This record gives sequence, C-alpha cells and structure tokens, in this order.
Amino acid sequence: MTIFKNFTPHTITLNSGVAYQSQGIARVAASFSSFDENGVCHQVFGDLTGLPAPQDNVRYIVSALVLAAGKAQGRKDLVAPATDHPDCVRKDGFIVSVPGFVD
Repeated sequence: MTIFKNFTPHTITLNSGVAYQSQGIARVAASFSSFDENGVCHQVFGDLTGLPAPQDNVRYIVSALVLAAGKAQGRKDLVAPATDHPDCVRKDGFIVSVPGFVD
C-alpha cells in the first residue's frame, strides 16, 4: 500500500474527503540569467530542498514546479495535486479538493 506524505505548504484534500496535512515544504532552487534587450531572462532550476530521500511505498505530494524539477533529476516518488483535472472541485475560484494526483 502506498503512503502519501504532503510536502506542500497547504493541506491537500481529495474529493473523497481524505486530507493530507503538510509535513514540510519542498522547494526547488532557481537561478536566473541577465535580462535580454526584450526584458526576458532564462531560469534554471537546481537542487530540491526540504524533501526526504526516497522510501519504499512512499509518494511525496509536492507542487507542480517541484514535481517537474524532481522528474528532471530522476525522482520517481513525487506526485502533485491534479488541479487541472476536470473533476477538481472549486468554489469562488479557489480549489477545494482534487480527485487525486499526477506524476
């Protein structure tokens, strides 16, 4: 059985009512180039911080940005809330719950 641990700053609630309280905050370092003549710079992602090492049968809930950076670094234990899924529940423009996770 898979255990989910939330490393976002918010409680993640599934449509089923299951809620995952934050157990820490995973972040990804970023560096930036100088701005070009059009006001555009290049962003490069670096190390992940605030995230435990992989464990058997554990998936870490992280932001979509941390998920993307983690995948690029070979992490296979990360998921993000499925906030773009059509079954995502919103109220007054805010996400109330999600149907599950994306990897």
